[in-house]
Amino acid sequence: MKEIAIIGAGSWGTALAVVAARAGHAVRLWSRNPAVVSSINERRVNSRYLSSASIPSGVVATDDLEAALHGAPMVLIAVPSHAARETLNAIAPLLAENAIIVSVTKGIEIETTKRISEIVKEVVGSEHPFVSLSGPSFAKEVVDGHPTAIVAASKDSAAARAVQNDLSFENLRIYTNADVVGTELGGSVKNVMAIAAGMTAGLGFGANSVAALITRGLAEITRIGVAMGAQPATFAGLSGMGDLVLTCSGDASRNRRVGMALGQGKTMAEILGEMRMVAEGVKTTKVAHELAAKLGVPAPITDVMHAVVHEGIPARSAIPQLMTRALRAERD
Repeated sequence: MKEIAIIGAGSWGTALAVVAARAGHAVRLWSRNPAVVSSINERRVNSRYLSSASIPSGVVATDDLEAALHGAPMVLIAVPSHAARETLNAIAPLLAENAIIVSVTKGIEIETTKRISEIVKEVVGSEHPFVSLSGPSFAKEVVDGHPTAIVAASKDSAAARAVQNDLSFENLRIYTNADVVGTELGGSVKNVMAIAAGMTAGLGFGANSVAALITRGLAEITRIGVAMGAQPATFAGLSGMGDLVLTCSGDASRNRRVGMALGQGKTMAEILGEMRMVAEGVKTTKVAHELAAKLGVPAPITDVMHAVVHEGIPARSAIPQLMTRALRAERD
């Protein structure tokens, strides 16, 4: 048994808390929301996020960061990307010596275009091993026992194996790799493509169109990733193709739902006003657009989605922009 701290009690943080407790670990789940803490500790359910899941007694919720982190050898960061830096600044002085930091956040900091691993290094330092945990994983399906495979990426192979061994349980299988850049980027930029796929469906286009979008979206993500030093093979794996297909096609995808609403004629202001949970792809669209431009990498889907999401271009004009680009070979 290991003591595991999970910082962030959204749907994925809660799902991982459930899995870790089922695996026999003692889990301390932190939330800034006292109502969520009370709901978990008193009724064994997270009434705000993942309300259908029964939370094992091995999970104790708290709104006290020091209590959550005390002595924990493994700390999972499960907050949205826009809250990552603030959260890391708060936890840095409270971390146990040599504690493994595991990011399950699928986003990039909008102000700096930095990945979570880069923020961790900047705020916390290099003395704590870092692992990025990513892949195709809807929270509800994980807690409902659906077979799920994800990947733990780290330059520290021992840390990656520790996460693999401690969090793999029954229906959740974790693989390892050493490509942190590719794993983080795949998990982030796929949300841009999910908005595009949802928009395509919302406009009334069928499976041909969505399949083309997913395939060319993967090529675009790979180009950006390789320019940043990622390994091309990573994008054919769980944190690349796997996560992209799930997020672009699954009805539970928040980013896909944003795109569907855009395709149906809603404005971004209307869509965001109706949302309770974060759709990372909205912010990531801006970051990916900036990254591609800075790297000099062609990113036509990202460019068009930036125009729709952040510049107010009507969704119906986006598809012709993509289809009338100059003809070219499939491979670069």
